[in-house]
Amino acid sequence: MRLVGLAGSLRHGSYNRQLLDVVASELPADAELTVWNGLARIPGFNEDLEAIRTPAAVAELCRALADADGLVVATPEYNHAMPGVLKNALDWASRPPGASPLAGMPAAVVGASLSAYGAAWGQQQTRAVLTAIGARVVDGEVAVPRANHAFDDQGRLVDAQLRQRLVETLDELLAAARQHAAATSNSACCAA
Repeated sequence: MRLVGLAGSLRHGSYNRQLLDVVASELPADAELTVWNGLARIPGFNEDLEAIRTPAAVAELCRALADADGLVVATPEYNHAMPGVLKNALDWASRPPGASPLAGMPAAVVGASLSAYGAAWGQQQTRAVLTAIGARVVDGEVAVPRANHAFDDQGRLVDAQLRQRLVETLDELLAAARQHAAATSNSACCAA
């Protein structure tokens, strides 16, 4: 299973990028996570620009999503909301409506923040946006609070309960991804 990861923070040393590293380390041997790091290169969504040509960074993101079996989004929270760069990337990836690479894609949303709530509102908004696009967002939720104290020196989650929730969420995502891959290959088989 191939998963693509998006960290909603552009900051060097981002806790959410670190959380994606934890995700990668918790995956079983038959799954891998590739983090797509191009959010900063995506221009603001503009239908006029879209009508001329798809920007290179957007095309790269859409190819990464199309080649993946599932998506993991790690979002921080800025002013009780998901980051603008993340929303912008998802807006671009939602195109064309009804036929985007996110349509039907299994997705998980996790998040880390310095607050006591672990980016809960940012996660809620990200889940709503992905659902509106047509992604199949799994129920599991992992909110990492006080992120500056959440990781040990090896980059692992300190809290065993959080780690267990992450593993359960990834299990749910991988089950959905396997089911989606099987349904997609069966429908392709039937269409031939």
